[in-house]
Amino acid sequence: MKLNIKDTFNKELPADPNITNTPRKVFEACYSFVTPRKPSNPTLIHVADEVAEMLDLERDTQSEEFLHTFSGKTVYPKTKPYAMCYGGHQFGHWAGQLGDGRAINLAEIRSSGKPFALQLKGAGETPYSRRGDGLAVLRSSIREHLCSEAMHYLGVPTTRSLSIMLTGDEVLRDMLYDGNQEYEKGAVVCRVAPTFIRFGNFQIFAARKDHKNLKNLTDYTIRHFYKNIQSEGKEKYIAFFQKVSEASLEMVLHWQRVGFVHGVMNTDNMSILGLTIDYGPYGWLEGYEPNWTPNTTDSREHRYAYGNQPGIVLWNLVQLANALYPLIEDAKPLEDILENYQKSFDLKYVQMMSQKLGLTEINTETEQLIEDLQQNLQLTETDMTIFFRELPRVQKKNTPQEAFQKIHKSFYKPLELAGATTDAWITWFTKYIERLQVEVDRDETRKFKMYEVNPKFVLRNYMAQLAINAADNGDYSVLNELYEVLKRPYNEQTEYEKWYAKRPEWARHKVGCSMLSCSS
Repeated sequence: MKLNIKDTFNKELPADPNITNTPRKVFEACYSFVTPRKPSNPTLIHVADEVAEMLDLERDTQSEEFLHTFSGKTVYPKTKPYAMCYGGHQFGHWAGQLGDGRAINLAEIRSSGKPFALQLKGAGETPYSRRGDGLAVLRSSIREHLCSEAMHYLGVPTTRSLSIMLTGDEVLRDMLYDGNQEYEKGAVVCRVAPTFIRFGNFQIFAARKDHKNLKNLTDYTIRHFYKNIQSEGKEKYIAFFQKVSEASLEMVLHWQRVGFVHGVMNTDNMSILGLTIDYGPYGWLEGYEPNWTPNTTDSREHRYAYGNQPGIVLWNLVQLANALYPLIEDAKPLEDILENYQKSFDLKYVQMMSQKLGLTEINTETEQLIEDLQQNLQLTETDMTIFFRELPRVQKKNTPQEAFQKIHKSFYKPLELAGATTDAWITWFTKYIERLQVEVDRDETRKFKMYEVNPKFVLRNYMAQLAINAADNGDYSVLNELYEVLKRPYNEQTEYEKWYAKRPEWARHKVGCSMLSCSS
C-alpha cells in the first residue's frame, strides 16, 4: 500500500511542544502530536469502495497494511499523526477549548491531484479528550460511516468515510446518560475530507487574543482551500468570510431539501469548507415536523431542530465573523455578508422548494403554495420523503381528489384525514394542478426532474439501527445492503422496495430509532 503523503497542516502551522498525551490546555498551537492507541485485534467490517478508489487504495483494502494503518495499529512511515486544537460554542454557550477529543489525523495525501486528510475517529485519547477515553463504539461508527456516504450520494456536501473496523476491545458507555453503563464493541472509522478545520479552530485563537496564530491559520486555510481568493490584506479575509458563508448556506439548503437534521450544530461542528461534519445524533424527518430534533440533549430547547437549522448556520457565522474581526477591524463588510446570507437563503429556499414541486416559474403564487404546503404537511403526521417522492405521479389531467389519493402512502394515520384535513389538501391540490397547467414540461419530463431532487431512499434511524443490531451479532449483511441502496438514492431500485417505507410503529419511541444522545 502506497500513500502519496503531502502533509501541510502539521508542517506549516505551530505544534504543541508538549508531546505527553495527557488532557490539558494547549496554547499558541494549532495541534498536538499524538499516536493512535493500538487495538488488540482489529478486523475490517466494511470499506466504501468508491472512497477507496478516490484515494487510489482499491487494490489494497484487503491487505494487512490497510488493516493496521486504518485501525491505528501502526503509524504509516514518515507521518506524524496529530489532534487539532479548537474551541466552540455548544448549545449557544462558549465552551472554551474543545479540540479533537476522539479524532486523530493520520496524514494528508494527494490523489488525482486533490488533497485529502485521513482521520481516525475512535483511535484513543488525545490532549483534548478531557474526561473522555477517545474511543468510539460500533453503533455510532456504523451510523457515521453509512451516513457520510449516504449524504454524498444525495448530493449533500459532506466529509466521507473510507472504512469501519472493530478494534477487538470493549468500551464502557452510558448510552442515554442515565447512569446505566454497559460494555460495547469498540470500533474505528477512517474519515476523509480535504481538511477537518472548523469554525472553532479560529474561535480559540480569537478568544485567547492570539492574533498571530489566528492570522497564520486563516492564511493557511486560504492558501490551500480557497486558492481563488487573489486579494490581499483585509480584503482577503473579507473574501474568505464571504466564501465560507456561501458554502455554509449551500450545505444547509441541501439539508432542508432532503429532510436531514444534524442534531449538534455547535460551532466546533461547522466545517470551514461547508461540509457536513460530525455525524452524531442525526436523523431524517419522518413526520414533517419543523420543531423536531433527534438529540436527547436538545429535547427541551429544540435549538437544533430541523426548522431552525438555517438560522443556526447564520448564528454560527456571526461567531466566525467575531473570530475573524481582529484581522479585518471593520464590522460593516462582515455585517453585509451576514445580511446577504439571510436574503440569499430566502431566495434559494423558494427556488429549491419549487424544484421539489416541479414548478419552473417562481412568483408570489408559488411562494404561497409552498407556505400552504408546509402547513398541510403538519395537519397530520406526514412522511416528508414519501410525500415528495409520490408527488411527481400527479398529472395535469388529475382531479384534486385523484392527486390526493396518489400521496396517501405518506400518511401515518389515515383516519386523521377526515374533515378539515382532507378539505385543506383538496384546496391545495386544486391550486397545485392549476399551476401545473401553465408548466411547459410534459408530465413525464416533470416527473423525472422532480425525481432528481426528491430522493426515494434516505438513512432513516430505524434502518441504521437494524444494521447495528445485526452487526452486534456479527452479521454485516444489512450494513452491506444499506450501503448499496444508499449509493443510488434517486433511483427506483424496486429490488429494495422494503426500504421505501414509513418508519415502522415499533420504532416510534425505540432507543436509536427516534432520539439519540451524543454518546459514542
